[in-house]
Amino acid sequence: MGTARARTSMHVDHIGIATDDADAFADLYGEVFGMDVAHEETFGGMRVVFLEADGVYLEALEPVDETTAIADYLAENGPGMHHLAFEVDNVDAALQNARAAGAETIDDEPRPGAWGHTVAFLHPKSTGGVLVEFVEH
Repeated sequence: MGTARARTSMHVDHIGIATDDADAFADLYGEVFGMDVAHEETFGGMRVVFLEADGVYLEALEPVDETTAIADYLAENGPGMHHLAFEVDNVDAALQNARAAGAETIDDEPRPGAWGHTVAFLHPKSTGGVLVEFVEH
């Protein structure tokens, strides 16, 4: 195992799911798993619908602008898991810790995200093939 590092306090905030139809996704997960819509908005060329699952959210991402990264993702990969998001106390510190550990960042600086949060992403090639998002509430 690797060298012990100081850990930033974090927990799973949400799992982003790319979809062509956020309403159908919300209906399906409401029926099958009893999840309720906690928040929805249009942001960054996407319609985002958050479903709550005992303190963790599923974030349905539906493109409303075909020039967005989520539209490109759907065209290339189809619907499914897009990213894993961790809530952190400080996105700047989380980015600094990730860089120090050798992770490649997509965002050099935090930026505004859905639901009024501050976010930053790590490149999947440096995180085991998973697009990772840091979220500061």
